[in-house]
Amino acid sequence: MKKIWLYLVVFLAVGLLGFQVYRKLAAVPTANGAAGNKSPVAVQTAPVTRSAITRVGHYTGSLLAASEFILAPKIAGRIEKIAVRIGDPVTANELVAVLDDAEYRQQIARATAELDVARATVQERRTTLENARREYDRTRVLRQKQIASQSELDAAEANYRREEARFEVAKAQVAQSEAALKTAEVQLAYTRIRVPEHFADGRLVVGERFLDPGAMVAANTPIVSILDLRTLTARIHVIERDYSAIRPGLEATLTTDAFAHREFVGRVSRVAPLLKETSRQARVEIEVPNDDGALKPGMFVRAAITLARHDDAILVPLAALIQRTGQAGVFVADLPAATVRFVPVTVGIVDNRYAEILQPTLSGHVVTLGHHLLEDGAPIRLPDAG
Repeated sequence: MKKIWLYLVVFLAVGLLGFQVYRKLAAVPTANGAAGNKSPVAVQTAPVTRSAITRVGHYTGSLLAASEFILAPKIAGRIEKIAVRIGDPVTANELVAVLDDAEYRQQIARATAELDVARATVQERRTTLENARREYDRTRVLRQKQIASQSELDAAEANYRREEARFEVAKAQVAQSEAALKTAEVQLAYTRIRVPEHFADGRLVVGERFLDPGAMVAANTPIVSILDLRTLTARIHVIERDYSAIRPGLEATLTTDAFAHREFVGRVSRVAPLLKETSRQARVEIEVPNDDGALKPGMFVRAAITLARHDDAILVPLAALIQRTGQAGVFVADLPAATVRFVPVTVGIVDNRYAEILQPTLSGHVVTLGHHLLEDGAPIRLPDAG
């Protein structure tokens, strides 16, 4: 029992001695401790400047033709001729393909003959109607003189009305035959597949050719595709953060791998009124003039759009911005006193080199290198100070 108490007293004495040694050691300054913090920190600084700064959005997308349409026959038939190949330039109303038209020419001949018969029938009915009208007028005069009976007058009138109706039917048959002839002529015209006339102002080329001469086609079977390359459309997608800054009319600079050292200038033409829920992005279309035809649909493009510009902005180098306790700020250097102070800031536009400071109004110099070793009020040493 005495030994236990003895061991306990020795253990407490050793613990108390160790605690006193630890306190003394903790109170001794070291080279990396409090004494080290008082040594000047070597830093680099840069001046706060005033200049213009722009916010530029960078996006990627693809080029589309201003218009792309398929030429297809409206009737069935056999292709006799296709006059174009892939890449051929075409113009409005140019003949592209021809279908076998023998059947439709025969329909026109038949419709023409039926129209001639209908017109002859009209002449015959006109003559018969005139005779019936004269007979009716003569019988009516005789009836007034009490020479013809009422029944004879009624019969003459009925015959006149009947011939009048037949004449109207004959005229309707002429109109019907004329319509049938026009239908046959339209169907014959359908055997000639041409480029639509309303593309007269475009730069049209053949994009694809799907069939060859001799093929049997049904109505609306694609034969060739036509592209309008005078103006292309760059389709990009913008994120939700930039969506409010995008509007029609903004200028866009486009580059593509096919022309690495050339820039193309376009303008935003359309902005989608919604963002896709899956991606939180909105479709934006940029019209790009293509006067020399260098750009082609399907090319991958990079688009840079100036979203905002601030003139006479307060700028600091991007390297001067730091985060301390969740607050963006900079270390402003007091060069005569060789000290720094931490200033929380509100950041505006940021580009590749500079950041705009909205609040507060800064001047002087800010630390751009070495600020990770600084605290508010710390002494500093510039490289040129030795």
